[in-house]
Amino acid sequence: MERPTPTDTIETTFALARHALARRPGLVLVSSADGPVLRCFPVLAGASLTIGRGDIPDERLSRVHAQIRFVDGRWRVRDLGSRNGTFADGRRIEGELDGDVSRVLRMADSLFVPCADVTPFEDAAHGRASLDDGTIVAGPALQRALADVARAADSGDGILITGESGAGKELAARAFHAAGPCRDGPFIGVNGATIAPGLAERLLFGARRGAYSGAHADAPGYIQAASGGVLFLDEVGELDTLVQAKLLRVLETHEVLPLGAVRPLPVRLSVCWATNRNLRAEVADGRFRADLYYRIAGHHVALPPLRNRPEEIPFLVARALAQVDARLRAHAQLIEACLLRPWPGNVRELLGAARAAASRAKADGTTVVCPPHLEATAGELIGVESAAAVTLSLSENEQRCPPAGDGAGLKTAITEAERRQIEKALGEANGNRELAARRLGVSRRTLYYKLRVHGFPRRLVSPPAGEETDPDAPIRST
Repeated sequence: MERPTPTDTIETTFALARHALARRPGLVLVSSADGPVLRCFPVLAGASLTIGRGDIPDERLSRVHAQIRFVDGRWRVRDLGSRNGTFADGRRIEGELDGDVSRVLRMADSLFVPCADVTPFEDAAHGRASLDDGTIVAGPALQRALADVARAADSGDGILITGESGAGKELAARAFHAAGPCRDGPFIGVNGATIAPGLAERLLFGARRGAYSGAHADAPGYIQAASGGVLFLDEVGELDTLVQAKLLRVLETHEVLPLGAVRPLPVRLSVCWATNRNLRAEVADGRFRADLYYRIAGHHVALPPLRNRPEEIPFLVARALAQVDARLRAHAQLIEACLLRPWPGNVRELLGAARAAASRAKADGTTVVCPPHLEATAGELIGVESAAAVTLSLSENEQRCPPAGDGAGLKTAITEAERRQIEKALGEANGNRELAARRLGVSRRTLYYKLRVHGFPRRLVSPPAGEETDPDAPIRST
């Protein structure tokens, strides 16, 4: 291996410096009163950005609403006395906030994602990519991954697609099919996790008449059905090693040998392999054949999870709501709640949760889907209580979700969310009220008052002698 020359090192250093200088921090507007949108607001070094009603079509914005600066890698946000407030990750900003914005900034009904570099959003034409199954929303991160898929498709060889469950592996496989030389051939999708071990060989490779009891006719397998096109083999890590060995032979010889056959049949196809497992670790543990891994890993594309593609969330929610009823629209706080959650099930989970929320809104007789319509555990890690579900504190001047009936539904949801938050803090503190109050970010007096309001046991409600309760302090999410 050749050592880099001093010139190479200098050029690399300058390239990295140019890249660092090209980074443009700023805010990405992902949703406004008019619905999903994508618009960049760069924050120049040493300068401040002022957001107001004249910049965004949102009548609830104040004329001069908030000021944003990016100093030494930290966000500094100042609310300029706005009527409807500025919120960082669901919490209202009083005065100036220094550096504590990780996911979303809400001003009235407009939602911004803070970004250390908005250049990809300016360079990439955010929009829709036409595929066989309709249209999809693709932000810059997903567009880059799909561009890598398209480049791999040009070679006519296969591709390994990795990513979390629900991140869009089948979508990438269909993009591979649409961009490659087999685009006019069939697209056959198979999930290895759904095939019983005893049936995998017959279903993939086919069988001849008489190969087993009940085989009264020749039965082509998935590989033969995909000949001339693309076979999408999802969850390939679930297949046993014997089947993996036969798949490798198909790749090497371009032939398939059905069960009971004595002569192989020629096949011509590309294979998209997909998994949410770490195949290198599977190989090390002996659960995946090393020779097959080295054969399929030549073209590898890793799909980013949805939590790294927040700009897509408002578009996906809008699409899910429209699938239930075209009249439905998402309240800004619903989109905010979705942006705050990690969505371990990715796009699949978000779409399902949004459709369920839409159905609840219809049942309530409203056309506006609000945070209480979203399941408290939707989008959260298994076993972790929803953080978004307990950040429904609304100021008196803030627009509330249009209620069903007399509005009792929203009030009840907020009360229940606050009680759950207190219960969680007490549990984590093993009943220690002082520690629980610190976890909640309130005084002990406030906690005692809330304990009494929510009907907690008497032994928890009474404060120590000399302490009074404060009925005005709100519970804040930690």
